[in-house]
Amino acid sequence: MLVGFVILYLNYHDYALAQNLSQTYSFSILDLLKAPMSESKQNIVFLLLFFGFAFKVPMFPFHTWLPDAHVEAPTAGSVLLAGVLLKMGTYGFVRFSLPLLPEASINFVPMMTILSVIGIVYGALLALAQDDIKKLIAYSSISHLGFVVLGIFALNRTGIQGGMIQMLNHGISTAGLFLVVGFLYERRHTRAISEYGGLGRRLPIFAAFYMIISLSSMAFPGTNGFVGELLILVGAAQLDWRLTVTAIVGVLLGAAYLLWLYQRVMMGQITNPKNEKIPDLDRREIGICVALAVMIFWVGVYPMPFLKAMDGSIDFVAQRVAGSVPVITEPAVEVTPAGLQSFDALEEEIPLPTRVDSPEMTPSVHAEEIPVTQTEGTR
Repeated sequence: MLVGFVILYLNYHDYALAQNLSQTYSFSILDLLKAPMSESKQNIVFLLLFFGFAFKVPMFPFHTWLPDAHVEAPTAGSVLLAGVLLKMGTYGFVRFSLPLLPEASINFVPMMTILSVIGIVYGALLALAQDDIKKLIAYSSISHLGFVVLGIFALNRTGIQGGMIQMLNHGISTAGLFLVVGFLYERRHTRAISEYGGLGRRLPIFAAFYMIISLSSMAFPGTNGFVGELLILVGAAQLDWRLTVTAIVGVLLGAAYLLWLYQRVMMGQITNPKNEKIPDLDRREIGICVALAVMIFWVGVYPMPFLKAMDGSIDFVAQRVAGSVPVITEPAVEVTPAGLQSFDALEEEIPLPTRVDSPEMTPSVHAEEIPVTQTEGTR
């Protein structure tokens, strides 16, 4: 990945020298977007970035580190990993690969979508076979992130929008599941599914929040997961209907392993005497679960505030991949309070201005390129 960014850096250097620009070295995305790159070089850089991002997501077949990392990590580590860190890979594809390497992104769509649907189904099947609660959720995370990558590389507005909102949804639902497991582990100090059963009678508040978060993870209508996966499936169908059919198999398997896990842990009679005195959630834990439940239903019932917030950036990326290059000018860049640059204003599609190398310009050129607007004072 670092080598790929160095190639982008040097490519802008060559472009800046050819254009006689004052700043010949830059890592700014706005500068890198101006520098043209051949298709063959784009393919090389895309593969270099792909290996870095694919391990971080993780995508199949680079996923083997994730289950062990989740099992060995404490609850806070698993929540941070699922809620934030895994999105760095998918964010990298949207932020760097698609806008900087549009031709290569199109060339590698078959590879990316096939790996995504394999990860969706393979991760779900592995989740069904687990007897450790935390490892089951870890494999479900591989399946869910496969949906995100599938939406991104549908390379249409609907798919990218679904992939973006699903990043948020995954951080809510999967992080919530790891929190639920952490609450149980603090009380029983075991993650084995066979050690539980019938907890719904003993822990009614816990059972209610656990069901809400599970429904969110399986994309039940009215929850946040439904919005993201629906947009992804629609976007994938616009690319190839067979991708959507295969991904739907993953949706069904996701409902199967989550409901089966809930049945084995929460339903039935308490058969293990150690579970008869487990306390229910305290106020702190209830507060955490309420916050998660609010986000689950907010995004599920009224997702427009979240979708509108990303409209400008998604339109920009979709236009870059489609081949229409928006003008990159300083006034179009808005600096947010966090210091990040927004591309919301980059929507006008006109050709880039031709550079004039000679400092001497005739009056006719000035008259054509610099329109004069008369004000009351000049009149």
